[in-house]
Amino acid sequence: MIRQVKLSDAEAIHDIYARYVRETTVTFETEIPSVGEMRERIREISAAGPYFVCEEAGRVAGYCCAHKWKRQQAYGGTLEVTIYLLPEFKGRGLGTQMMTLLIDECRKAHAHALIACIAGENTASIKFHEKLGFLQVSLFREVGYKFGRWLDVVDCELAL
Repeated sequence: MIRQVKLSDAEAIHDIYARYVRETTVTFETEIPSVGEMRERIREISAAGPYFVCEEAGRVAGYCCAHKWKRQQAYGGTLEVTIYLLPEFKGRGLGTQMMTLLIDECRKAHAHALIACIAGENTASIKFHEKLGFLQVSLFREVGYKFGRWLDVVDCELAL
């Protein structure tokens, strides 16, 4: 079941995100935010745009949201999308369902473009976004540093 995020989802979202911070280069954050910080992020992002969680058997399996891409007002019609799933729920179509709903909600809100900023080595995410219609529009070489190595960033865009 895909539904709107609630502040009470903060702990589950924190736990999902913490795994990615601790174990992967999917996010370039190196410090795990607290549950309180995650709650504030949820509050801020969900007040301005769509934010969904996917529940399976009463457990939050993943989440996705759209938030400001950049602070300047001229970028107001452009949003950055984020999606995270627990590894055991990948490959079941839940990510596609969540992102399809997110994209539809962004269209309804008259967003002009969506950006996915993806670690260059995360080829599964690049392919996932391309399957949804995103096109790679940039490659930034060695702009992030995590786990003792420099990492590329790929930006993919979906024009709405």
